[in-house]
Amino acid sequence: MDIEDINTMIDIGEKIRKLRKDKGINISDLAKIANLSTGLISQIERNLVVPSVTSLWKIAKGLEVSIGYFFDEEDKKDINPIIKKTDRKKIVTKNLNAVYELLTPDLNRKIEFLYITIEPGDATTTDLIAHEGEECGLIMKGKLLVRTEKKDYVLEEGDSIYLNSTIAHRYINIGDEPCESIWAMTPPSF
Repeated sequence: MDIEDINTMIDIGEKIRKLRKDKGINISDLAKIANLSTGLISQIERNLVVPSVTSLWKIAKGLEVSIGYFFDEEDKKDINPIIKKTDRKKIVTKNLNAVYELLTPDLNRKIEFLYITIEPGDATTTDLIAHEGEECGLIMKGKLLVRTEKKDYVLEEGDSIYLNSTIAHRYINIGDEPCESIWAMTPPSF
């Protein structure tokens, strides 16, 4: 499932529009806050364009919510705490081959726990992204370049890393096989 597929099941555009209006923010103000064009936000709200993960992060930050807010459709009662491998919810970023699998029941938790698979030569985002909090990851398979605004780190199978998430960063698979890694982030950034 990719963001486009999720977008057809969950009306992300309507959720953005409703939250923006509830906060008394017009499209041009949100565009300035999120550093996006008013046209793009208008198209996203009307579901004419599927937002990239980067754009959705910027909009979420501008509206002071996590990205998970836009995907949350479940009743919080009776959530099973066990997530079977076959039942993981997946988010595939548009135009990239990074697959995010939730290792928690949903995105609205105090900690975000993800299994990320990135195809060779691909990355989690096209730009460096900074957000509140901290994160740590463990490489299960493959080779990963963690690029930050300050320094690059190369991780191989079994290596782990801790990051201050306020330092802009992104993950790039520099190996010849899919890179699989497990990440925990707090507070959640998705």
